[in-house]
Amino acid sequence: MAEKLSAVKGMNDIAPPASAHWEWLEDTLRGLMRRYGYRNLRTPIVEHTALFVRGLGEVTDIVEKEMYSFEDRLNGEQLTLRPENTAGVVRAALEHSMLYDGPKRLYYMGPMFRHERPQRGRYRQFHQFGAEALGFAGPDVDAELIVLACDLWAQLGLEGIELEINSLGQPPERLAHRQALISYLEAHADQLDEEAKRRLHSNPLRILDTKNPVMQDLVNAAPRLMDHLGAESLEHFNRLRSLLDAHGIAYRINPRLVRGMDYYNLSVFEFVTTQLGSQGTVCAGGRYDGLFEQIGGKAAPAVGWALGLERILELLKEQDKLPAQPVPDVYAVVTDAGRIPEVMPVLRELRRQGVSVQMHAGGPDGMGSMKSQFKKADASGARHALIFGEQEMQQGGVALKPLRGPRNEGQGGASPEAAQSLLPLASVADWAAGLRQH
Repeated sequence: MAEKLSAVKGMNDIAPPASAHWEWLEDTLRGLMRRYGYRNLRTPIVEHTALFVRGLGEVTDIVEKEMYSFEDRLNGEQLTLRPENTAGVVRAALEHSMLYDGPKRLYYMGPMFRHERPQRGRYRQFHQFGAEALGFAGPDVDAELIVLACDLWAQLGLEGIELEINSLGQPPERLAHRQALISYLEAHADQLDEEAKRRLHSNPLRILDTKNPVMQDLVNAAPRLMDHLGAESLEHFNRLRSLLDAHGIAYRINPRLVRGMDYYNLSVFEFVTTQLGSQGTVCAGGRYDGLFEQIGGKAAPAVGWALGLERILELLKEQDKLPAQPVPDVYAVVTDAGRIPEVMPVLRELRRQGVSVQMHAGGPDGMGSMKSQFKKADASGARHALIFGEQEMQQGGVALKPLRGPRNEGQGGASPEAAQSLLPLASVADWAAGLRQH
């Protein structure tokens, strides 16, 4: 017997009934994007490794130890399964000259890959939805993206999501802060853990994001980037704040908020919750005006965010906000397999009318008893049963029986004896039209 194979650890199958919740969330996101004027962009899962090295930064965790990178055996190219998609969106915008006729609002959705220890809300293959506004320089679009996310939480009915914002300023301001930060940390080198010592001269800003409780007092007393911001950066940040205030959106300024990629500048933000344990960030983003130049293009302003679909679904489950599983409108009970050639065209017409229909499928011993078919009809959750019995079809009709509603409440499910009426086959389309209206 061949060895049984299973999925790669941290790369999960999404099967029914859970997949229905994914489809519902994806449809909700697409609808919201349409209302805000964002259009879909689909980029490859595999990109050149250099895109992420140059775009994200050589000393980021993602590039140093989390990317799935390999050499293409056919041509020797260095390729990587995308660990995030902002760099890919900018690459596509440059390659296809998308901004030649003006700024663009785009969104993407799909799997990303990072090699890390799988845990709740963090997987090796995970799924992100992202919104990117390319070519917009003002804080009004920063605010638009934050408001868009808040509208999503409201539409999903999610509660307890808090917004944190900060400004990373511009490169010269970050350089001045970096020098002050390094001097401060060097003076307290005996309090740094090994990870902080490794980052001290390569990426000291990331030390501020440490989760080590022993270092929290040290980090809290470190020089603040906000104190190094110039007038223009402060003006951008203050205008963003005023726009959020005008929308009545609550936020907290977190001076220690940094992002894991090097391309961010000015506005950065995170939506966080305390209901998912250590993986409390459900949506994060900010402005990345320098990324176009970093990957070889002409400078262009940009801002965006990404959210993890797994984490949103976890939060919906935690708050009992997931919708009911979809069920068919109609379950077709067929008493004689010999009638199936007559039954299937009727069911096809129902489906053309927009009615979802599940037909009972027989086995090698026939269609099964009426009792067993009604058990399956009831278990399907369908609102109605159409019974294609010998007597009904000889009369040119089909028996219609409601499975849900006041008539069947408290009866413990459907039964063949429950009240039913004869529906002429010629009237099936009209009945279907009335069913759709309700």
